[in-house]
Amino acid sequence: MVEVSNRNTSVIEEFRANGGRVKSFAHQPLLLLHHRGAKTGIERVNPLACLELEHGYAVFASKGGAPTNPDWYYNLIAHPDVTVEVGAETIPVRARIPSDEERDRIWEEQKRRNPAFAGYERKTTRRIPVVILERL
Repeated sequence: MVEVSNRNTSVIEEFRANGGRVKSFAHQPLLLLHHRGAKTGIERVNPLACLELEHGYAVFASKGGAPTNPDWYYNLIAHPDVTVEVGAETIPVRARIPSDEERDRIWEEQKRRNPAFAGYERKTTRRIPVVILERL
């Protein structure tokens, strides 16, 4: 069973209907992350901003600058083998937390490409996690 929050439903539907393109995210690549709840084991799907890397993708646990990490972050820690939808393709990936140096390099690039992420960083006192999703 796949649970999707109401606010993400329209983004997911538009993503799938348009080969991964979402009008309101025209300048920000997205992927759909399929993951399992850390406690419940329930499959969930979240649209996430991503940055393509040589062997996968980086995603950002920004939660819009909220003081806490998003639930999907903890789900990836508990269950790192997941799938992502990118465009019309479904790809098996494994989540990992990068080294501080790798994280900082990727985070700075994401802020350069999408300045909204610098705003999220200013809104919170936590260090926003970056997660690498490596193709299997």
